[in-house]
Amino acid sequence: MRLHLIDGTFELFRAHYSKRPRRTDPSGADIKATVGVVGSLLALLEDEDEAPTHLAVAFDHPIESFRNQMFDGYKDGSDVDPALLAQFGGVEEAVRALGLTVWPVAEHEADDALATAAVRWRDEVDQVRILTPDKDLGQVVEGDRIVQVDRMRGRLIDETAVHDRTGVGPASIPDLLALVGDAADGIPGLPGFGAKTAAALLGRYVHLEDIPASADDWDVQVRGADRLATTLVERQQDVLLYRDLARLVTDVPLPDTLEDLAWHGVPREDFLAWCDALDVTQLRERPTRWA
Repeated sequence: MRLHLIDGTFELFRAHYSKRPRRTDPSGADIKATVGVVGSLLALLEDEDEAPTHLAVAFDHPIESFRNQMFDGYKDGSDVDPALLAQFGGVEEAVRALGLTVWPVAEHEADDALATAAVRWRDEVDQVRILTPDKDLGQVVEGDRIVQVDRMRGRLIDETAVHDRTGVGPASIPDLLALVGDAADGIPGLPGFGAKTAAALLGRYVHLEDIPASADDWDVQVRGADRLATTLVERQQDVLLYRDLARLVTDVPLPDTLEDLAWHGVPREDFLAWCDALDVTQLRERPTRWA
């Protein structure tokens, strides 16, 4: 048995910015992203290679989290298209109409819920598959027991692939993001630290606090070592804060058991009612397994 954990926020953004034509409901509201997510999840449920049996979909709702209290510059959704923001509640209803477990994550973030579920149930399933290419989730990848799946590119990201992609192992991902920054989350990083330099240091020392304060003690060669070492010392508080922002929480209080995540098919009445309410006629007969 495999457990499929889906980043619903990523799916929603991906659908909104896709090349699909604009879609509106009978009131004229934009539902392009919502319809796109439903179509994407139906494709997953019908995918014979994935063959999902136990699934959950996590959404940021709202986008703000406890991290906004830690750092003023952290993402807050203020730059998100209002037409997309308006669909966050409706998409959760749509996914429930597919018979899937939905986790609307408020105090934490969707990534925290996915990380929590992966760690909690990794020993109870043959494999946990986290459906997102988001590099943040690389920190909980473990061998081929916990993996990421990039559906857009048809790639499986196991622990070897995390290292190949970033130059560091999963344990160093928060440290790496702290150094180089993560624009999507509003983490600025430290000046002078590019991906290759940060990976070279963390590939050797693993964590920020284990990097010697003096560049003379570094046993890896990086360009501008003295300047970078000075920056690390002078900005130590900042970079450790950035790492705390990048580090995923793995004890989110999820309400479900593993068996609660079992999918038994699309509940016909609920799904058809959703299709009719939004006038999504092309999806009415799309499900191949009804509950």
